[in-house]
Parts: sequence; C-alpha cells; structure tokens
Amino acid sequence: MTTVLVVDDEAKLVELIEGYLRREGLDVLTALDGLTALDLARSKQPDLVVLDVMLPGIDGVEVCRRLRQFSDAYVLMLTARSEEIDKIVGLSVGADDYLTKPFSPRELVARIHAMLRRPRTAAGTIEEAPSPLHFGELIVDSGRHEVTRRGVVIELTVREFALLATMAAHPGHVFTRSQLLERVWGDEYYDDHVVDVHVGNLRKKLEDDPANPRCVQTVRGVGYRFAAPKE
Repeated sequence: MTTVLVVDDEAKLVELIEGYLRREGLDVLTALDGLTALDLARSKQPDLVVLDVMLPGIDGVEVCRRLRQFSDAYVLMLTARSEEIDKIVGLSVGADDYLTKPFSPRELVARIHAMLRRPRTAAGTIEEAPSPLHFGELIVDSGRHEVTRRGVVIELTVREFALLATMAAHPGHVFTRSQLLERVWGDEYYDDHVVDVHVGNLRKKLEDDPANPRCVQTVRGVGYRFAAPKE
C-alpha cells in the first residue's frame, strides 16, 4: 500500500487531509512537527510527504533538506505565503511541488495521485539499461545511475540525474520546460520553476563556470538543451 506522511502543526487540517487520503485507499502517517516527521520518514519510508513550510522547531524547508539526505520520497510542500521566493526555496532543497493555503482537499488529492502515477522505480523489475553516453571526459551512465567527469563521480539527486540523462540522450535538441516536466516529473501540475531550480543545481555540480554553462544551455524563450562538451 502506498504510504503518505502528512506534516502540519494544524491538527484539524492534518485530520482532514488524513480522512481524504484514507478514503482514496492510501496508508497515512501524521506528524505535527519536523523532528517527528523525520523520525517517521526514516523508520517508515513513506512514498510521498505532504509537508507544511511553517512548523515548530525546524521548518519545512529544513525538514525537506534533511529528508533528501536519506529519502527519495515525493515532497509536496504547503505554504500559507504566496511569495515567489518561498516557492523557489522549497523547490531548491528537493521538493517536487507546492500548494498554497487555503487549498481544496480534492486538489491536494489530485496532485498526490498525479505524482504517484509515475513512480520513480519499478519495484521488482530489471530493465535493460542503455549504454553509457560518452561526451569527452563526461560520462552519463544510466545503468549505474552515475555521472563522472574526468574520472570523478558527480553526486546528483535522482531528479538532477533524470534531467541530465533526458537531455544528454538527445544532444543539441531543445526541450521546452513542459517537455522536461512531462519526462522527468510526469505531471502537468508542476510549476515551471521546478525545472529552472533543478537546472541551476545541476549546473553548479556539472559546470566549471555555472554562470556561463557549456553543457546545459538555456535557449531563451524556449527551454534548455544539452551541448556535448568538447574536451
């Protein structure tokens, strides 16, 4: 059964969300603070976390950052503030989507189902992996889920790797943000900013000069493309 961890310091809201999710056939865990949420995430390994930004003790952004150190669960952040910076900060630490309060429980359920519709891994199956992609001293190996440059492994998150692998499989092809959302995140509900933030993080790890990227390039007004580095 799919497990969802709901984290919010508003007990009544948590109870409301829990009721809706259980009616959808989901197993639900709940927490009213960040530290409890992290303990539950470690011990129960939920598939998805609904995480409020404003929490007592440590806030939701810090919870998400720590969660990403040991879990690849989908994270849907809840925020009572609509400022763009709040959303971008949440996405930059590994959240997959956000929802601004007040929201409809039905919309929350719809977004959760949309995220779960395309699971990160197909448990119990082993598919033939494509051959590693070589671009000079940069190697993108989907079989090993590993990127190396000049023989050094570049540590990427699951999303960053999927983003790079998607573009590297078609060097020079320009992907729109919508196409990358569909291929990497798999759902139209995500905001375009999630692509921009992950591209920025990817450049910091991959490029010698992130401000002047050679590999992951921006095509203004369209999207992004992977330009094979000439090394």
